[in-house]
Amino acid sequence: MVQIAIIGGGIGGLTAALALQQSGFQAEVFEQAPEIHEVGSAIAIWSNAMRVLDRLQLAEKIIEYGGVVEELCWMDQNGFLINRVSISDPKTPAVALHRSDLQRTLLNALPRTSIHLAYSIVNYSQQTDKIIATFGDGEAIEADFLIGADGVHSRVRSQLINDGEPIMRGYTIWRGTSPITPPELPPATGIEMYGRGKRFGVGPVGFGRTGWWAAANTDYTDKLTDLFAGWYAPVIELIEATPPSSILTTMATDREPNKRWGTGRMTLLGDAIHPTTPNLGQGGCQSMEDALILARCFEKYGPREDALRHYERLRHPRTAALTRMSRYYGIVGQWENIFARTLRRTALALAPEALAQRSMQIVFDYDATKVVV
Repeated sequence: MVQIAIIGGGIGGLTAALALQQSGFQAEVFEQAPEIHEVGSAIAIWSNAMRVLDRLQLAEKIIEYGGVVEELCWMDQNGFLINRVSISDPKTPAVALHRSDLQRTLLNALPRTSIHLAYSIVNYSQQTDKIIATFGDGEAIEADFLIGADGVHSRVRSQLINDGEPIMRGYTIWRGTSPITPPELPPATGIEMYGRGKRFGVGPVGFGRTGWWAAANTDYTDKLTDLFAGWYAPVIELIEATPPSSILTTMATDREPNKRWGTGRMTLLGDAIHPTTPNLGQGGCQSMEDALILARCFEKYGPREDALRHYERLRHPRTAALTRMSRYYGIVGQWENIFARTLRRTALALAPEALAQRSMQIVFDYDATKVVV
């Protein structure tokens, strides 16, 4: 049986392993951490990714763990509504849940023998009919193909492209999951609030919890409660109810799109090749799309290098477009100038729901189960 080594046990790596195994291939995951877990943050599984999970027979389980999002709202920092748009889709609802719940669901769907922990890759080398990955303890494994799904600081990417660190985009992101849901928050709703160089987003993640994220330009160094003092009351409530140790703080980063995803018997997947700022909530979703398209290409073209190249050609245009779209959305969201902020509010307020829905269809209507491969 064809052996496929997947470097990285994040959402993309686990989804790829499951998709490939369900397609009849022997896929094994090699994760550098001694255990697979995610803490502190929620993740949105939009309709485009829910179609992938439905194909993998996990959609119902994900809905059990999470909170369905039927509407998106934009507000100012005082909680005044600017605009709203319905995204209700009974067939493939958008769901927000804790990352640990998503990863646990993926892990439980995989044979435990296919997950290898504490494997930190050092390098890989290609031979005519196989690829060899060497790890930090000196152990080496042979496989027919290698998939680099080892995240934004991918070592597999570094060996292939060697283009340095991701590009910082000028603002900081905080993510947390609060055990409470303030009564002022409308149910089944994702909310984004705008201030001067600051944003705050919330959404239901199931079991009475609320996932939240905050963004502020990097010259802000205050505590979060000071940074968002005077904002809509639920903002401070959610921050104060979240254990500080569980709040994840990162810089907003991405990379310029690159057409070189792989060579020979290896390719890249997810954040390893197309890391994106979190403004559209599509990082994990895109890695899941990658995973299913990759498995479908192996199914159609067989275990050949051509299958990898076809996967890359299919995925590059979409991921490049969404990376840029997310970056521009973040630039607008972080505006500080009063005239620019007035323009942003006016544009959001006047946008008819039909126009907003058409814009979102570019992102949400993609169906990785039906794309012609």
